[in-house]
Amino acid sequence: MIRNVVGSVLALAGATAAVWSPFRAWYDGRHGRDYAIDELFSGITDTKSSVIGSILLPFAFAALLTVLGVVLRSRLLVALAGLVVLGFTILWMVRVGQAEGSLTVGGDGTGLGDGVANALGGGVLLLLGALVMSGRSAHHRTRVDQVPPHATYPAHPTLDGPPQPTRAYETQPEQPYAYGPPETAPPPSADVPWDPARDETPPPPEHRA
Repeated sequence: MIRNVVGSVLALAGATAAVWSPFRAWYDGRHGRDYAIDELFSGITDTKSSVIGSILLPFAFAALLTVLGVVLRSRLLVALAGLVVLGFTILWMVRVGQAEGSLTVGGDGTGLGDGVANALGGGVLLLLGALVMSGRSAHHRTRVDQVPPHATYPAHPTLDGPPQPTRAYETQPEQPYAYGPPETAPPPSADVPWDPARDETPPPPEHRA
């Protein structure tokens, strides 16, 4: 949490410095808003550009990326904003060096001005803010197949009222017969005549012939 706050402050400060830099002197007293975007790719000229089509445009886009990165706590967006600021600033320095023959720094207002320093410092602050930020915390979701088999769950009340207690059996209830009770031998009947060949036990006296 603290890292995100510190990183966000650094990123917002860098974006502010980058957006403010085109309104400062960049070279020989000429402001950054006077350099057109297309001159960074075709070559620097003495033609004065409008504010909308000047180097302010990519810096404003970088500031928008910074705000989104701070809101979403995205280190990638903040780092991308820093790369945009540094990339366009370095490209401008290359084009001015080609047009002037060399880059100079003078204390009398000639050469590189404080606008370039603001742009470079803003880009560095943006990258530093992206490094300091911890980003969004990852939320781990437990899959169904990762739930242990011995996991217990609390009782869930039904719509009709609290859950009813279940009946506990001390002994296992008897299972009914699937195909009826087993067959048992019928009890001996007194009306069946005695057959000596089938049974060696003599019948009772009342059944003897």
